[in-house]
Amino acid sequence: MQPASIDDTLAQLAAQRYFASRELATALYLALRMERPLFVEGEPGVGKTELAKAAAGMLDTASALYEWDYPRQIMALRLAEAAGERPDNDTLYRGEFLLKRPLLQALMPDEHHPGARRVLLIDEIDRADEPFEAFLLELLSDFQVSIPEYGTVRAEQPPLVVMTSNRTREVHDALKRRCLYQWIGYPERDRELEIVAARAPQTSVELQRRAVDFVHRLRGMDLFKAPGIAETIDWCRALEALSVTELDPQSVQNTLGVLLKYQDDLARLDAAQIAQCLATAPGLSA
Repeated sequence: MQPASIDDTLAQLAAQRYFASRELATALYLALRMERPLFVEGEPGVGKTELAKAAAGMLDTASALYEWDYPRQIMALRLAEAAGERPDNDTLYRGEFLLKRPLLQALMPDEHHPGARRVLLIDEIDRADEPFEAFLLELLSDFQVSIPEYGTVRAEQPPLVVMTSNRTREVHDALKRRCLYQWIGYPERDRELEIVAARAPQTSVELQRRAVDFVHRLRGMDLFKAPGIAETIDWCRALEALSVTELDPQSVQNTLGVLLKYQDDLARLDAAQIAQCLATAPGLSA
C-alpha cells in the first residue's frame, strides 16, 4: 500500500521488519510521491538491498531487458509454413514470444495485481559498466524503452526504482542527478537492537544486547572491513545455533569468522584483544 505520510512509511517498513531512520523513510516517501529513483549508498551490509525488498513487500507488489523466445518462434515459423502461410514480423515478434527481463517487467503492468506499483532494484550499480549506466539514464528519463521488432514499451505507472552502491567507484553525476540520494550508515545501538530482535528472535535479549555492544566496539577499531548489520544478525543466529548463552573470549574467537571476512582483521583480534573488547565495549563491563 502506498504510504500516506512519512510516519506511515516508517510504520509500513517496520511491518516488513525494516527499521529505517526518519531521513531514509522521508527519502523513500518522496521517491514514491515524486516518482523519482532513489539512489542509496553505504557500506556493505547496512541494509541497502533490504530496503528495496521491504519496499516491495510494502507495496505488494538486453539480457537485463528482454530476449526473444527463439524455440517458440521457430515452432511458430514451421507451423505457419506447414499451413502454407508466409511468415512475417507479426508472426515472429509477438508479445507472447517476448521474454521479459527485470528492467522490462518493471515498465509493464502487473497482470496479477492490476494497479500495483512495481519495485525495481538495481543492486550495486557501481559494479556495472558505463554503457549500462548510459542505458539506465535513457530508461529512467521517460520510463520507456524501444524494442526494434516490437515497438515502444512505456510504463503506465513508473516503478519505484532503488539503486544501491557500495562506492567501489563513483557513479556518473548525470545518473545521480535524476535520483533522490540517501546515505545509509551503521545504525545507532538501540536501532540495531530492534533490527536484531526482529531478524534473530530466537537469540536471548541479553545475548542480543551483548552481541550488538561488541560489534559496535569492533566498528570503532581500524579494521579493513567492519561488520555490518547483516553480520550482526548472522552472528546472533550462529551463537544461538551453538547454544552460546554468554559471550567470552573463546566463544567470540570461535565464531569471529561470522563477523569479519578478511584475514588481516581476524589476525588482529587475538584472545587478548578480544578480551579487551569484551571488557571495554559499552554495557559489557562487569
